[in-house]
Amino acid sequence: MALINENYLKLQAGYLFPEIGRRVNEFIEANPDKKVIKMGIGDVTRPLVPSVVKAFHEGVDEMAKGETFKGYGPEQGYAFLREAIAKNSYQEKGIDISADEIFVSDGSKCDTGNIQEIFGHNNKIAICDPVYPVYADTTVMSGKTGTCQENGHYEGIIYMPCTKENGFIPELPTETPDLIFLCYPNNPTGTVASKEELKKWVDYAIEKNAIILYDAAYEAFITEEGIPRSIYEIEGAKKVAIEFRSFSKTAGFTGTRCAITVIPKELVAFDSAGKAHPVKALWNRRQSTKFNGVSYPVQKAAAAIYTKEGKKEVEEVIAYYLENAKIMRESLAEIGYEVYGGVNAPYVWVKTKNNMTSWDFFDKVLNEANIVGTPGSGFGPAGEGYFRFSAFADRENVLEAMERVKNLS
Repeated sequence: MALINENYLKLQAGYLFPEIGRRVNEFIEANPDKKVIKMGIGDVTRPLVPSVVKAFHEGVDEMAKGETFKGYGPEQGYAFLREAIAKNSYQEKGIDISADEIFVSDGSKCDTGNIQEIFGHNNKIAICDPVYPVYADTTVMSGKTGTCQENGHYEGIIYMPCTKENGFIPELPTETPDLIFLCYPNNPTGTVASKEELKKWVDYAIEKNAIILYDAAYEAFITEEGIPRSIYEIEGAKKVAIEFRSFSKTAGFTGTRCAITVIPKELVAFDSAGKAHPVKALWNRRQSTKFNGVSYPVQKAAAAIYTKEGKKEVEEVIAYYLENAKIMRESLAEIGYEVYGGVNAPYVWVKTKNNMTSWDFFDKVLNEANIVGTPGSGFGPAGEGYFRFSAFADRENVLEAMERVKNLS
């Protein structure tokens, strides 16, 4: 008799975004004449920039010739891309990360979920609330939790509330975690953490022998001076942190798939006897066993982002999305909404009016304004009463959507 992994039965309802898709599809089928503007799931709308497309074509052309054809590549990523990332994203910014500490993958969603495989089942996991749902769901899937409680929290996870009262920056937990998920710029609130705030977390992790799993997927959207783009800007972080970055939102690779995970050589975790083991070696073994690497044309395209022209083109796309966020932020504030984010991130976090629940607001905006956003409660119980708008949309749709919201009753 084949037995299932019963941890999957603990998961509540469907994953957030498929549920949004289900409701939206039902509405579209019932209202085929309505123009629906989608500002929910964080999928980009601008095409790949010319430098990336050119490199992509070159990579495909190389695959068509015997002398330049590539078969299996290195599971860790091609050296040319890892070296470009190390140089441009870290070393030129004064951060000592080498190419052999970088792993190229097909998405930071995959890596933030898969990373728990190399850590034991007895680890206590701390996550922010609200936050990207993958952290909690994959913790449940891995068997590290009990069932979901009435308050929406899973037994066994340490939840760290992020509210407007604490500036959406969690307090250090009273219960000691072993693994700590942090995400800045934050998804969904769009807020950022200062160097002082991150230093507090790094010092805490050093003291507790904990590891920070730092999701920096939106670091390219930081505009304000003094806000760290990498946790490795903080002294001591290389001893206690793994960093995840993505090309998806930065360079439009949501349909192309490319990301990186950085694991410094000095980062260690312990076995049951207290002996230290390099985490990098464990992840390398995991990837070598379960992953065959990102395709050569995709990696060649990703490397083009670091050329002079590629940098300029990507910066223009990021500026386009940030202008969308500014329009949304200012428009929503003008009609009386409490608005957060949208300055250093492509997300605008909005407090609903009149104590309306997140899903009720979702249905109201969909049915009356024909706009798709994301209910805040889908990111955790502390997100109840909030709503996330994504700036990944065409400008004309953003302007039209904000006019529609203004006309909501």
